[in-house]
Amino acid sequence: MTIGLTYDLRSEYLKEGFSEEETAEFDKEETVAALDDALTQLGYDIDRIGHARQLIGRLAQGDRWDMVFNICEGMHGIGREAQVPAILDIYNIPYTFSDPLVLALTLHKAMTKRVVRDAGISTPDFALVEDLRDIDKVNLPYPLFVKPYAEGTGKGIDASSKVSNKAKLEETCRLLLPKFSPGLIVETFLPGREFTIAIVGTGDEARSLGVMEVMFTAKAEAHGYSYLNKEDYKGRVNYRIVNDGLAERCAIVALAAWRSLTCRDAGRVDLRLDSNGHPGFIEVNPLAGLNPIHSDLPIICHLQGIPFVELIRIIMDSAKKRLPSNESKHSSL
Repeated sequence: MTIGLTYDLRSEYLKEGFSEEETAEFDKEETVAALDDALTQLGYDIDRIGHARQLIGRLAQGDRWDMVFNICEGMHGIGREAQVPAILDIYNIPYTFSDPLVLALTLHKAMTKRVVRDAGISTPDFALVEDLRDIDKVNLPYPLFVKPYAEGTGKGIDASSKVSNKAKLEETCRLLLPKFSPGLIVETFLPGREFTIAIVGTGDEARSLGVMEVMFTAKAEAHGYSYLNKEDYKGRVNYRIVNDGLAERCAIVALAAWRSLTCRDAGRVDLRLDSNGHPGFIEVNPLAGLNPIHSDLPIICHLQGIPFVELIRIIMDSAKKRLPSNESKHSSL
């Protein structure tokens, strides 16, 4: 079975002149090599494709694959994570992880929270700031937390993200708005413990592989899982698996969110406790990082004694359930 591998290689974008922060979500060669090796160990024939434009070129040449293992984040637009799945849908080529609808929705944190809230899942109240004039429309109790609503990897989050009054809110928004289009989400700050939950599977078959608490050291930027905290996680963050009653409640909330959003195969759900100790949905990552050493999903698996190759097997077994009966034939477009 031939598996195409799609990815955004960070070094390629850095050579094009993009910054470290702009390429924060992209993968290093070591991640691509680890995926190649794991899939090869599982008995698949691997064809490295690369990013979306390289995929388009290969398709135009007539190349096809039985399935694509996709970790492309995309560079431009609110639907950038959905671009590769949408292209593959045109050619009826199966792929891992969520479909274009889910990936476009979940990159927009506010739209995601609306869907989750409609499903009856607790999430902090929020407002959008897409223009400085929107600050006057924010009618939420302080403290608040401000971050870009269409970014990942902690981009745009630092110690100033928690704001205690309108002046601080305006100061933070003035700093972030020019850098992060299309805008910011401002939400009620949850002061409690922070957890990230590893989810594998799709629909009723989805399950938690572990609930991990994210704890910040004295060296960390305060109040959140920021870009710098994630980059220097060994010095700024401690992780531990939690297996108590609270962990069970977190897993229930995470699975409810995962299923309500129709995410597939594997990813993470981030929660934080409110002042009463109840878990609140923060965000979901249906295209979670897969660096075997540094990414949260593999870290949870490692702490649970699950080898990286086993995580990839679980992902592939889930995705293969969507294969057509004649899995090797595709459109000749």
